Amino acid sequence: MDIAALLTSTGINIVICVVLFSFYSILRKQPINVNVYFGRRLASQHSKRINLCLERFLPSPSWIWKAWETSEDEIMAIGGLDGVVFVRILVFSIRVFSIAAGICIILVLPINYHGQDRIHKIIPFESLEVFTIENVKEGSKWLWAHCLALYVITLSACTLLYFEYKSITYLRLLHIIGSPPNPSHFTILVRSIPWSSEQSYCETVKNFFSHYHAPTYLSHQMIYKSGTVQKLKDDAEHMCKVIKHASVEKTCKSNFTPCCYPGFATNSFKKISSEMDSIQRKMSYNNMHLDTGEKDCAAAFVFFKSRYAALMAALVQQTSNPMLWVTDVAPEPHDVYWSNIRIPYRQLWLRKIATFVASVAFMLVFLIPVTFVQGLTQLDKLQKMLPFLTGILKEKIVNQVVTGYLPSVILVLFLYAVPPMMMFFSAVEGSISRSSRKKSACCKVLYFTIWNVFFVNVFTGSVISQLSVFSSVTDLPSQLAKAVPAQSTFFTTYVLSSGWASLACEVMQFFPLLCNIVERFILRHKEDTLNGNLSFPYHTEVPKVLLFGFLGFTCSILAPLILPFLLIYFFLAYLVYRNQIINVYITKYDSGGQFWPIAHNTTIFSLIFAQLIALGVFGLKSSSIASGFTIPLLIGTLLFHQYCRKRFLPVFKSNSAQILIDLDLRDERCGRMEEIYEQLRTTYNQPNVMLHASCHPQCCGHHENKDSGESSEDMEKGKENNQKNRPQAVQRSLSLSSDKSVLGVN
Repeated sequence: MDIAALLTSTGINIVICVVLFSFYSILRKQPINVNVYFGRRLASQHSKRINLCLERFLPSPSWIWKAWETSEDEIMAIGGLDGVVFVRILVFSIRVFSIAAGICIILVLPINYHGQDRIHKIIPFESLEVFTIENVKEGSKWLWAHCLALYVITLSACTLLYFEYKSITYLRLLHIIGSPPNPSHFTILVRSIPWSSEQSYCETVKNFFSHYHAPTYLSHQMIYKSGTVQKLKDDAEHMCKVIKHASVEKTCKSNFTPCCYPGFATNSFKKISSEMDSIQRKMSYNNMHLDTGEKDCAAAFVFFKSRYAALMAALVQQTSNPMLWVTDVAPEPHDVYWSNIRIPYRQLWLRKIATFVASVAFMLVFLIPVTFVQGLTQLDKLQKMLPFLTGILKEKIVNQVVTGYLPSVILVLFLYAVPPMMMFFSAVEGSISRSSRKKSACCKVLYFTIWNVFFVNVFTGSVISQLSVFSSVTDLPSQLAKAVPAQSTFFTTYVLSSGWASLACEVMQFFPLLCNIVERFILRHKEDTLNGNLSFPYHTEVPKVLLFGFLGFTCSILAPLILPFLLIYFFLAYLVYRNQIINVYITKYDSGGQFWPIAHNTTIFSLIFAQLIALGVFGLKSSSIASGFTIPLLIGTLLFHQYCRKRFLPVFKSNSAQILIDLDLRDERCGRMEEIYEQLRTTYNQPNVMLHASCHPQCCGHHENKDSGESSEDMEKGKENNQKNRPQAVQRSLSLSSDKSVLGVN
């Protein structure tokens, strides 16, 4: 590929970005699109006031200034700690690649360009390989510049990583200490409850925790069977009961005819009817009281009197059999993934094996489009294998478009199928919370994209180029050192197509916009049905950002031309994603910054891999000095990673006893414990089984270490006050997510 093909791809993507950003600045001002581009604000403010003026139909960059001016505290209030962490990943990328671009463009790029004694063409007709380390001759004394640049990039990245990790750890601690009482801190999830023929699961849980955790056990709430099949079964049982009660009522009416007697009051019919309704309700209550035990699952939420007690119960093995009474820290109420909590614990290892096998199979199937894409990037080699393509590609413009733009676009289109598939695998895997499911999908998408976008492209490109495979495993490092610089040109075009264009598509929100148009103009719906339905797609955007960071670190000294395109992407991403967090996406739950350890580990892996590739390249170029100085850098990076794992990572894995005990003492001094206990009763409400919880108080576990069963009237009052007793943490998050200003769409 030459510079002209790269410029063609750049020009196409610039035009696409400018057109889409201009359309967005106009479409966001139209009243019919408010629910598409301001869903977050509508959900928090319920406001749609828009000024009608000519400016609505003219493109303007006002959304860019608003995204730029929004402070980190506002991002925290709107998007939670996860939103702040994602923005911090972008800020870290901008900083480190600004340093990398500065030193590589000034120092490394001229050495690569003049690395051989040759006559250069005019720059637009130069091959991109001239700007890579491939153009440096063997034994060149100028390879020390590449080693120096690698040192600067690594030291800068590690320094910035340390301060970012330290700062985000501090924000996580503030998130735990400063927020109102979190119900999940008092709650554990118990699974694999042993079955007993003598008592129900509910009684088993009560007896176990009342005996072994008597001083701290507060109450518990059983988890019931639900879902489509269970709902059909419950509906069938309910119809049978209605038919049965209707037949009883008909029999009673046929045996009693009071209208034959004179002086019989007409309101007596109402009295008898009300008595029959009361009897029917009692019969229905008794039947459901007997049937609820059959709908129990071998899982329950158990509430404790203090945060420290709940943490100890979650971390300690409960019995000598580790497969029984399995405990975990409970997710936040809005974060619970109810369908997976009912999965039998013994199935989880089978599910994990099955999803791993399915993921590997999906990665193998994906080799087909990747190999096809690599064939398009090396048409001269492919024409030797398939001569009939020679006549089609004689036109130079066609050749430039096919080699410079089409391959990356095709790969991006195929990659759109990956996140939904990985999210499905993560759901089948058995995650107990929505945030852990999204985190698991994020890791799967990250592994998949790094493997297929980088490694498979490198290997298949080398195979097509050499028309042979690696002779042995020992040749792999040297072949990798040769192949990565050769494929760096494809990665540059991939940054353009998958990076710049994807940001323009992200801000346009094509799918919600299309759904809105269909509902407004075809189905004629007047109500907004998209409000509050979109949450931030961390499982797709975090892997994309980290993949570009991986490509940047790997190709920084090998092909420095990729760095300016990466910097432009990260700047655009910073503005686009801040705009989306502020206006579009709803924060339904918060994992507490759990995506940062993924970003840190990926960055360390990228640095180590870049150093290994550089070590191989220096060996191929016969530069023993550069190779020798790279080894200490590799060891130092590993030691730095190990230090961060010991110093910061435990804060993200579990809460400390010191913080939880201090919070317990603070709430006891303020007299808020009783209020917290009352909130726990109505916090974890399982969807579609509210009737069971309100009709069977004992199985709900609403007691405090004694048989203090509540009456049905008390349960009905609790059900009516369900919305009034919402946790303060949820109320605070909703209040913080709303802007003080009136909704504006300038």
